[in-house]
Amino acid sequence: MSKYIAKGIIDMPSSGIREFFDVANMMKDAISLGVGEPDFETPWHVREAAISSIEKGLTSYSSNTGMIELREAISDYLDERYDIQYAPEHQILVTIGASEGIDLALRALVNPGDEVLVVEPSYVSYKPCITMCGGIAVPIVTKAENEFRLTPDELKACITPKTKALILPYPNNPTGGIMEIDDLAAISKVIIENDIIVISDEIYSELTYGGRHASIASLPGMYERTIVLNGFSKAFAMTGWRLGYAAGPEEFIYNMNKIHQYIAMCAPTPSQFAGIEALRGADRDNDIEIMREAYDARRKLIVGRFRQMGLDCFEPRGAFYVFPSIQKTGMKSKDFCKELLYDQKVAVVPGTAFGECGEGFIRCSYAYSVENIEEALDRIEIFVKKHIK
Repeated sequence: MSKYIAKGIIDMPSSGIREFFDVANMMKDAISLGVGEPDFETPWHVREAAISSIEKGLTSYSSNTGMIELREAISDYLDERYDIQYAPEHQILVTIGASEGIDLALRALVNPGDEVLVVEPSYVSYKPCITMCGGIAVPIVTKAENEFRLTPDELKACITPKTKALILPYPNNPTGGIMEIDDLAAISKVIIENDIIVISDEIYSELTYGGRHASIASLPGMYERTIVLNGFSKAFAMTGWRLGYAAGPEEFIYNMNKIHQYIAMCAPTPSQFAGIEALRGADRDNDIEIMREAYDARRKLIVGRFRQMGLDCFEPRGAFYVFPSIQKTGMKSKDFCKELLYDQKVAVVPGTAFGECGEGFIRCSYAYSVENIEEALDRIEIFVKKHIK
C-alpha cells in the first residue's frame, strides 16, 4: 500500500522521543525520564474556569484568531513579562499548542527550496515541518563548551543566498541551554544584516533558572522580523489542553491565520477560557513559581548525580531537561538507551533524536517526582558503572 503514500512522508523518520517511551510503557516496573510533560496538575482555578464555561454552554466556535479576551490577556502578559507589545486585534493568533504555531509560521514563510536554519540539538518537529512545506532544513550545530548557545560565527557559517528563516529554540529542548540578552544582541546583528526572519520558540520561557528570560523580539530591529511562539503547556501544566499562540507583525499573523482557518478553524473554546484564567488569575505568578522552584531543585539533583557517576553533564539553565554526555562509556547514544531500557528498565532519549550532533549524549527529563528521578538515577548508575571507561 506504500505506493499510495507521499514519498516525503514515507522517508520521514518517526519521532525519536516516542520510540523508547512506548517500549517502556509495556514493561512492568519501568521508569521513564523520556517525555517532557509536567507532573503537576493544571491549577484548580484554571480547570474550574473551563468547567464553568462548559456548564454555561459556552462551547461554540470562537473567532479564528481566538477569543479577544484571551488575546488581550496574552498581549498584557507578553508586555509585562518580556517587554514586547502586540496589538491583540491583529498581531496575536491563538493556536492549537505552540506546535501548530511552528507549522503555521513555516508554511506562511517558506517557498520550495528556501533554506531554514535550525539550531541543533533541538526539538524533533522542526525539520519535518520544514520538509513538509518544501523547505530545506540547514542545521547549526551548537556545542556543550559554549553552553549550547548560538554564536554569531556559527550562524554566519550556515547562511547562504537561499536562507529565509532561523528557528531559535531557547530555552532549549533537549539541552536546557538559554540565550541571555547579550547573546541575542550579538546574533541579531547577523540576522538583520542578512535579512533573515526569526521564528522564536519560547515555550519554556517561564522555566528559566538564575535569571529572567529575554525575547529576541525585544531587541532593536528584531520586532519587525520575529514571530514569537509560546503556549500554556509547560509553565501552566496544560499539555493536554492544546493551547498556544503566535505573536508578531500583522502581515505574518494575517497569513498564518489564513492557513489556520482551513486546517483548524479555532483552538478549543473551553481551553481558551482556561487560558484566560491562567494568565489573569490572581494565583498566576504563584502557580509558576511553585513549579519553577520544584524543577530547579530536581535540576540540581540530577546534574549532581550524573557528575558523581563520572559523566560530563552541562548544567541547564532552562526547560526541564538535562543532556549528559555518555562518551566515557564508549557507547553510541541509541545503543546506550536501548541497553539501559532492557537492563535497568529506565527509558531516556538518545541525543541523536535531536540532530546528528546529539551523538554521544542522552536527554533526561526531570519533569517527574523526586522519588522516580532518584530511583531512575540509581538504576542508571548501576548501568554506567558497568560500561564507563
